[in-house]
Amino acid sequence: MSQIAPSILAADFNRLGGQIHELEENDVEILHIDVMDGMFVPSISFGMPVITSIRKESRLFFDVHLMVQDPIRYIEEFVKDGADSITVHVEACEDVRAALGEIKAHGIECGISINPETSVEAVVPYLEMVDMVLVMTVHPGFGGQKLIPETLKKVEYLAGLRKERNLHYNIEIDGGVNRKNLGEIVSLGVDIVVAGTAVFQGDISENMKMVKEVMADAS
Repeated sequence: MSQIAPSILAADFNRLGGQIHELEENDVEILHIDVMDGMFVPSISFGMPVITSIRKESRLFFDVHLMVQDPIRYIEEFVKDGADSITVHVEACEDVRAALGEIKAHGIECGISINPETSVEAVVPYLEMVDMVLVMTVHPGFGGQKLIPETLKKVEYLAGLRKERNLHYNIEIDGGVNRKNLGEIVSLGVDIVVAGTAVFQGDISENMKMVKEVMADAS
């Protein structure tokens, strides 16, 4: 069954600790953490101190998504800060294999991500190295965007290739997830669904109840 990975980009940072505990109470296992540098994407988000701080208080699996240029420079530090998985963008790496190898050398899970305009073929050479492929279903850097329907074709392709080659990577999507499209997303073979406002806007517990019901029906 698919899993939900709430993105703290949509959280209320005045109540971040309490909201993370509420996620734990609702049986969430994965926390998605977007790190943006203002270079690879226009926006700047939080960095290492935030991850270090919440790591002390949370048992969740930290799914750290580096939307930064030349991410290999920061991998060791993010591992020290508590990342359980690090995902890098194929578009942001001078040497993709070196970046993925650096993540794996630190004993955590590694992922590769592609932007909406990037062909899915760009990640095919690395599928045997990764634990996860993250398909961006919106342009990275801003929350609240509408899902780009054409990006879901990449999910179908990756699911088919995984079966054909007997590989074991998870497929994750990020961007524009809501209660109307969640069922379709899950039915395509997505393993991990990143959701921001769909989880954090309003009552978290009520939102999570809805999410679980829709995902169960679609699985």
